[in-house]
Amino acid sequence: MLDIGSVAPAFTAPDQDGKTVDSGDLAGSWVVLWWYPKASTPG
Repeated sequence: MLDIGSVAPAFTAPDQDGKTVDSGDLAGSWVVLWWYPKASTPG
């Protein structure tokens, strides 16, 4: 768990189009990370 205001660790992840996004490419920008459980699961 990260503390509020802490720097996020480096990461890579696929975007909605399947392209790889590297956190280093987002430096200096506001970023919101949002994830959810697998479709059709409670939560």
